[in-house]
Amino acid sequence: MLYELTVKFQRNLLEISKNQITIGLEAKPVKREANKEIIKKLSKHFQIPASSIQIKSGHNSKRRMVEIQS
Repeated sequence: MLYELTVKFQRNLLEISKNQITIGLEAKPVKREANKEIIKKLSKHFQIPASSIQIKSGHNSKRRMVEIQS
């Protein structure tokens, strides 16, 4: 399933509604650390392996498209 993901830095949150996810990150957007944290949090929430989650677009943006395969 494809989700539109919005990132908010310096917060710790995870809100999901239909195909929209809002996620708060502690990591700084340096050397893909933020993307790694997104995948880790989503993997834990959906209880699936991290390899089932892909960031499709917006790797360097606050808005990303994420595909989650279950």
